[in-house]
Amino acid sequence: QVQLVESGGGLVQPGGSLRLSCAASGIIFRSSDMGWYRQAPGDQRELVARISSVGARTYADPAKAGRFTISRDNAKNTVYLQMHSLKPEDTAVYYCKKEPTVMNSASYWGHGTQVTVSS
Repeated sequence: QVQLVESGGGLVQPGGSLRLSCAASGIIFRSSDMGWYRQAPGDQRELVARISSVGARTYADPAKAGRFTISRDNAKNTVYLQMHSLKPEDTAVYYCKKEPTVMNSASYWGHGTQVTVSS
């Protein structure tokens, strides 16, 4: 059974930092491309960042690349999203995803973790 379990969300003041974690099980994590997405109320779910199985990073918005960093620890089957200088517009539910690839077309989502940026 595949499980992607996000953690690390919460309430943070503008300018603060959070590190989100996504612990994966039931997949061959070291061979999996992983992604972080977010969905704000009333908006569509959007890509934040992806990291390939070999550690290549892609950010949907270059501006976020300066504030957000995606990383992975294959020994812990975990992907991270470090977020700095958070803004109220970063408020959203953040989701982890096992991305489909040419070699493995399956994709899976976690249940999400809420991030609220507010004073």
